[in-house]
Amino acid sequence: MEDSDLIEHTLFSEPVYDGKLLHVRRDTVRMPDGHEAVREWIAHPGAVVVIGMLDNGKLLFERQFRYPLQRIFVELPAGKIDPDEHPLDTAKRELREETGHQAKVWRHLATMHPCIGYSDEHIEIFWARGLIYVGHQRDHGEFLDIIEMSVAEALQAVHDGEITDGKTIAALMWADKIDAGVWSMPD
Repeated sequence: MEDSDLIEHTLFSEPVYDGKLLHVRRDTVRMPDGHEAVREWIAHPGAVVVIGMLDNGKLLFERQFRYPLQRIFVELPAGKIDPDEHPLDTAKRELREETGHQAKVWRHLATMHPCIGYSDEHIEIFWARGLIYVGHQRDHGEFLDIIEMSVAEALQAVHDGEITDGKTIAALMWADKIDAGVWSMPD
């Protein structure tokens, strides 16, 4: 099958809701067979997730209340990319703000798309090593606990249902493969 047999073309696009973070769109598209369909989707500025490895071999995690699901989640440090901000700058900012650490070495590992059925969100996965504690600078209204776990402990927490955050699980796959020597660290 050719790519042209799969691609939909936008005929009309309208805003449904414009919020501080999310923008909901309703598009009318022409499908490959010529029929029209409606696609509702969320425009998102993108985000980063940071695998911050301490000198003791453990990773930095956060415990944080997430309003939509009304519960506390364990997740890797992360945050949204601000307008005109490079993703690496976002990763450095979020690691410092949330955990109080700066890193000597940074590597971009991958890009993930967590919700391809209804959002254009992309999350850039970064690896940070050589961490130094310099003090956190949390945003107003940001409350969280910082905890440390080894890769094995974190994977067990995924298995046990204690870590269910998608971006954290995807990043842990990278951490596990790198930790095990199966995947090399990108240059």
